[in-house]
Amino acid sequence: MIKVGIIGGAGYTAGELIRLLLHHPDAEIAFVHSSSNAKNLLTDVHEGLLGETDMKFTDRMPLKSVDVLFLCMGHGKSAEFLAEHPASQNLRIIDLAQDFRISSPDHDYVYGLPELNREEIVHARHVANPGCFATAIQLGLLPLAANWLLHSDVNVNAITGSTGAGVKPSATTHFSWRMGNMSIYKPFRHQHIAEIRQSLAQLQPGFEAAIDFIPYRGDFARGIFCTEVVRVDPAVSEEDFVKLYKQFYETAAFTHYVDCDIDLKQVVNTNKALVHVQKIENKLLVTSVIDNLLKGASGQAVQNMNLMFGLDEHAGLNLKPSAF
Repeated sequence: MIKVGIIGGAGYTAGELIRLLLHHPDAEIAFVHSSSNAKNLLTDVHEGLLGETDMKFTDRMPLKSVDVLFLCMGHGKSAEFLAEHPASQNLRIIDLAQDFRISSPDHDYVYGLPELNREEIVHARHVANPGCFATAIQLGLLPLAANWLLHSDVNVNAITGSTGAGVKPSATTHFSWRMGNMSIYKPFRHQHIAEIRQSLAQLQPGFEAAIDFIPYRGDFARGIFCTEVVRVDPAVSEEDFVKLYKQFYETAAFTHYVDCDIDLKQVVNTNKALVHVQKIENKLLVTSVIDNLLKGASGQAVQNMNLMFGLDEHAGLNLKPSAF
């Protein structure tokens, strides 16, 4: 049984992670750390776990008692935490923040997108979980990069639910502002662009085109709906593009190319990603959808844990979408 520790246990991603691990056949939560909630029940914060656990948050960090540590803190906090609390070389770490997503000689973290780096993740001690927008966007573009088909600027529009902003309230997350509303933020300068560019260049060295990404805030709680427009050779048929997408994802555990139009409800509350393409003259329209808290965060983190410990990728992740 894999012993699990969680640092930063009060946020949305931690709540989803706890929910998944409580029912994981090969994992057991040893502790959930939260200084501000120490000695309180997990269900005092994560009410969706009522009836499933009587565990309490702790301000202790018995790192030697666990096999894997999930870091669910804010961006910039993971590196700070590890500098203050050096971990054993044997401890596997999965960081859900952005601290180690960009490759550097200063760290050994593997970028944890299984559709890109599966074999590296299997042998990794440390994994940097991808960002939610980055996951959805990359899954739409990786097959093109793998076939050296990205030759011009990529135009991306993606809309996310309010949980993508985290549990701490802000002016743009209040229900009264968000409901029936829509807005953009960080156009052309979202922090996930760097990791997207890194992954595309990994498959298509020399890729330097612009990624013109416009993120939107949606008036729903969870999910990311993404469209990407790429200029392509008009002589290449839509059927050829469909074939290369299907080939690229034919062995992927959770990412599926589908022939029909896709929507958010097909993936919300699951670890699935769905991808669809449509070619119109010299433009390829790619649509991709994920649940931002699962495939975009905690579900993918558990998927990475499964790979790191030699388990079936689906372990603890056989989640079904709502019928409505």
